[in-house]
Amino acid sequence: MPASTAPYDALLVVSFGGPEGPDDVIPFLENVLRGRNVPRARLEEVAEHYFHFGGVSPLNAQNRALIGALEQELRAHGLELPIYFGNRNWHPLLPDTLRRMAADGVRRALAFLTSAYSSYSGCRQYRENLLAAQAQVGAQAPQLDRLRFFFNHPLFIQANADRLAQALDRFPPEQRDRVVLAFTAHSLPMEMARHSAYVEQLQETIRLVLAHLELPNSWELVYQSRSGPPQQPWLEPDILDHMEALAARGVQELVIVPIGFLSDHMEILYDLDTEAMDKGRELGMQVVRAETVGTHPRFVAMIRELIQERIAAERGENPVRRALGNLGVNPDQCPPDCCLAGRPYRPRHVPGGATRPRRDTASL
Repeated sequence: MPASTAPYDALLVVSFGGPEGPDDVIPFLENVLRGRNVPRARLEEVAEHYFHFGGVSPLNAQNRALIGALEQELRAHGLELPIYFGNRNWHPLLPDTLRRMAADGVRRALAFLTSAYSSYSGCRQYRENLLAAQAQVGAQAPQLDRLRFFFNHPLFIQANADRLAQALDRFPPEQRDRVVLAFTAHSLPMEMARHSAYVEQLQETIRLVLAHLELPNSWELVYQSRSGPPQQPWLEPDILDHMEALAARGVQELVIVPIGFLSDHMEILYDLDTEAMDKGRELGMQVVRAETVGTHPRFVAMIRELIQERIAAERGENPVRRALGNLGVNPDQCPPDCCLAGRPYRPRHVPGGATRPRRDTASL
């Protein structure tokens, strides 16, 4: 193993997963919703979003493209680190990937979570799924150390700023000062949001992007892709409601910036490129949607920097940890009470009548 990658011998890219054909859609959604009290009608409604695009989510293909770009980036900087890919909800599933890693002799790996912000869904649930996968694989499962969150990393800010600048360039120069910006992120239940820094981190990313571009444009943080029952409070305003409010104020030019997402997956293609664009036409509004960071070279370079800094830290060196703004560098390890789902703690029942607390997820 090259000295430059010690003490790690692999990288695991961890994502949500998505169907890759019509027959996958319902089983995939059943995996996503397992254990949640979601009506079957809601599952079938969401399934139609996927069937609208042939039953194929672009997410797996986009993650494979990111892995390909990252492999080139690592080689260019002398890092011979094999990259594995595992999903929470669809193939390649995390337990299968960890088994393959174990068979390949991987004993300790870094894990890159495809989520920039802290929340139960974007942080703790990923770590719980990784621990569950390790438990399924058993003693041969590799140790996993996650890379830190990067919402304020300068290269992440620059990549998002580039995407926003490209979207603004689609308007004539005389219109650009009138363009209103709507930054979108996945909505969360209010109770879940209160147990994380999700909103604060999103606002910081937006502030840093706008400062980087020195933009004077009016803007708002809004939300999309809500899936909970109507009686449960979620983060608002919804992007479609916000567009109606903007139209009532006479706004005619809008850029939607999906700042809370890393790639143009189904919640972008349907909720923004389909529903929001239809709403824009209905309102007589010129709407442009900025691209997500995807495989932007600065974003790929950021992942490589995060790998290098963690390797340096584990080797007892003094790594350079880059972060902009007021919130500082996120820790390598989360505290045990980080990003709770909003429900009170309950000991987990074990068959046979015993109970034990949940396994500590701090190492991830």
